Amino acid sequence: VLMLQEKGRGERMIDGFLAVAEGWSTGAMIIRMVSALVIGTVIGIDRAIKRRGAGIKTHTLVCLGAALVMMTGQYIKMNFEGNMDIARMGAQVISGVGFLGVGTIIVTGKNQIRGLTTAAGLWACACLGLAVGIGFVKGAFITLILVMITLKVLTKLDSKLHMYAKVFDVYVEFPNNQSVSEFMERLHKMEVKIYNIELSKSKIKGEGPNAILCIEVNSRSKRRNVLESIRGMVCVKYMEVL
Repeated sequence: VLMLQEKGRGERMIDGFLAVAEGWSTGAMIIRMVSALVIGTVIGIDRAIKRRGAGIKTHTLVCLGAALVMMTGQYIKMNFEGNMDIARMGAQVISGVGFLGVGTIIVTGKNQIRGLTTAAGLWACACLGLAVGIGFVKGAFITLILVMITLKVLTKLDSKLHMYAKVFDVYVEFPNNQSVSEFMERLHKMEVKIYNIELSKSKIKGEGPNAILCIEVNSRSKRRNVLESIRGMVCVKYMEVL
């Protein structure tokens, strides 16, 4: 009985907390902004641990700013006459944060795209800020949990899928131009399919060419043997799976 009473008391406290957040008062403003602070910090910690361009401060500021924008739209709607669309300012945040996210996306020298997850995280962080800014705190925290599951669990799943994929990209550096044709012949003998190859000259004087290949192996078990064979080739100076 005591456990049921405690559970009922806890539920009433949460309901009361959410009811205050959904209203319009000083307490509601504090709850919304603190919620935005927590949400931005939690998402930012994950990015900071992985040493991404946008970390704790960036995500927190984006979430706080989005929450304030949404609250400002609600304030204008409530205190000024006229047909004011409460979602207009929030819509500009959703599109505007995209420009901030572009700054976190880079293409490396090996034509790898980095920063897409961070850019998507910033956009999601802005959307969560808009949600708490209008008082939809419950939905924001539910979404926060799902976002963290995506960043933690699905990242590992994505790595596993790449690790065992039969089709994958490989970056290769060659000691000289003649090594390229020898490398292609060796792959052909190993019955490895080549879907695409991008060959380019090295920017360092005296170095051989490099290439990015999209290749396919017959089975997942053969993938490891193929990679070990490529690393052991005399005609290959350096190899990395992208």
